[in-house]
Amino acid sequence: MQIKTLNAMALVFVLFLACKNETKESDMQPQLNNTSLKKEMKKKEVVYQVFTRLFGNTNTNNKPWGTLEENGVGKFNDFTDKALNEIKDLGVTHIWYTGVPHHDVITDYTAYGISNDDPDIVKGRAGSPYAVKDYYNVNPDLAKNVDQRLEEFEALIARSHKAGLKVIIDIVPNHVARNYQSLTNPEGTTDFGAEDDTTKTYDVNNNFYYNPGEAFKVPEWKNGYQPLGGEAHVMADGKFKEIPAKWTGNGSRASQPDMNDWYETVKVNYGISPDGEKGYDELPEGFDNEDYKKHYEFWNAKTVPSSWIKFKDIALYWTAKGVDGFRYDMAEMVPVEFWSYMNSHIKMENPDAFLLAEVYNPSLYRDYIRKGKMDYLYDKVQLYDTLKHVMQGHGSTDNVPPILDDLRDIEHHMLHFLENHDEQRIGSPDFAGHAEKGKPAMVVSATSSTAPTMIYFGQEFGEPGAEDLGFGDPTRTSIFDYGSVPSMVRWVNDKKFDGGQSTQEEKELRDFYKRLLNFTINSSALMGDYQDIQHFNQQHTEWYNDKVLSFVRWSSDEKLIIISNFNADNTYGFELQLPEDLVQKLELTDGEYEVKDQLYQQYTSTLKVETGKAEVRIDIKPLESFILKIK
Repeated sequence: MQIKTLNAMALVFVLFLACKNETKESDMQPQLNNTSLKKEMKKKEVVYQVFTRLFGNTNTNNKPWGTLEENGVGKFNDFTDKALNEIKDLGVTHIWYTGVPHHDVITDYTAYGISNDDPDIVKGRAGSPYAVKDYYNVNPDLAKNVDQRLEEFEALIARSHKAGLKVIIDIVPNHVARNYQSLTNPEGTTDFGAEDDTTKTYDVNNNFYYNPGEAFKVPEWKNGYQPLGGEAHVMADGKFKEIPAKWTGNGSRASQPDMNDWYETVKVNYGISPDGEKGYDELPEGFDNEDYKKHYEFWNAKTVPSSWIKFKDIALYWTAKGVDGFRYDMAEMVPVEFWSYMNSHIKMENPDAFLLAEVYNPSLYRDYIRKGKMDYLYDKVQLYDTLKHVMQGHGSTDNVPPILDDLRDIEHHMLHFLENHDEQRIGSPDFAGHAEKGKPAMVVSATSSTAPTMIYFGQEFGEPGAEDLGFGDPTRTSIFDYGSVPSMVRWVNDKKFDGGQSTQEEKELRDFYKRLLNFTINSSALMGDYQDIQHFNQQHTEWYNDKVLSFVRWSSDEKLIIISNFNADNTYGFELQLPEDLVQKLELTDGEYEVKDQLYQQYTSTLKVETGKAEVRIDIKPLESFILKIK
């Protein structure tokens, strides 16, 4: 969840540092790389996150605070069979359509029975996708025919499946829009807060927390900020009627939140009182080892808070429509017991559902995976942050292997990425300054574990996210404003989706991503074993330094040596060494073996094995990577 002028993760980093010196739970857990688990694993998965509103928009006006009419907006129908097949052919298995549930927008849809949204509680003009107004319908901006918006999304689900892509959408469990109002609740469901006792600050079955007797006040705007950039609007009057005031999404209890709070949202109550008392049963000791079926049985015999049921019903509603999985925003702000309840219900309907959570506190990872039954978590504060520092030129690749080792018992569950809607674009000046610097990191990110890989639309073209569209900050592609993404516009090429206007540099970068991602989803070794050879080569190989990273991946039928050069200026030449224990694991006997790069099929070398020791000559250019297959 991207928040302007607020480092929303500051508290998480403090918690992480506080936990860093504790005994590693991984030391007490079984290894992931065991035979039984390997048998259950499939091929690598690749998630393509696309900001739905921006993908097909070819209007290049990009006026700050521009209206839908001025800057345009992409539609569900822009994802044609051709577009989806091109995304699939990039090496993608899952597509995450970001911004689908109906969230607040500053566009008038009253002709369709939809109430207008107040700019005083909306971020940007197109609105934050993380301030959901109606979970049982979709963003009207995305439809050609607003009355048929839900049917248009259902058709998109069908087209995605036809192209061989599984569909993921967002669920934001921690908070909803201040003006939540569903127009299309299925029979038997009610809106959040509809049955709340607003005379109480807290009740276990209230959906929200309240300040009885106090009215909500719009934040005091500072530093020159004004809703809609100061443009006159009948509803932008510094007022929003909410009596009594609800607590704000990030946990602020003030009736007048700060402008850096998540003021556009209200905190959902999961049955935890203001003093931390839990109004629900906790999982029994050792239940983290039980499967989702046992978790489902456990909760079936329990009474749970109202909010739990509401979100479970929402997830099953979309599952029934063919959605294959969910990305959960700020999942760690919601109790792990809820996730056990929610995810076990989803898995009972679809055992293959792809459940991805935004969790940033490493001390919580194992609970949210094992107790909460999450499939995948963001590997943000460890691998992503470390690779970012290396790409920027002030980090060491020596810091990567200890991270992979620390997470070895849950490595399959730690989704890897270099970009998403919250993070700066690699090509932006505040990150790496050039997308080429992301290539070695992308190879490491995509090949160092069995976990899924995620890329953000436009990443494959080196999109720098330079546009200032209003509320969102440049260096990130705005999720709050109407606009278009220049590199995507060139690739979309008047809805031909053929890269007809792409620059040569963009075409070459996309070709790199296509080669890499397609290799990963077809490689058995990348679902097999891993061994670091970084430390060994630091000790035994001349000219090997911490701008190079190497490791080995293997299965019964494929053996890979992977090496990346993060240095943007220097070519390195050296004899890469494999330790004796690894030579034994690879079952290499004395002799010579051809190794060939699998990315571009050009670089070859010879692996020489003698008396149990092995070495291979490497000559690697700046920002180059090799995936060397041992013949």
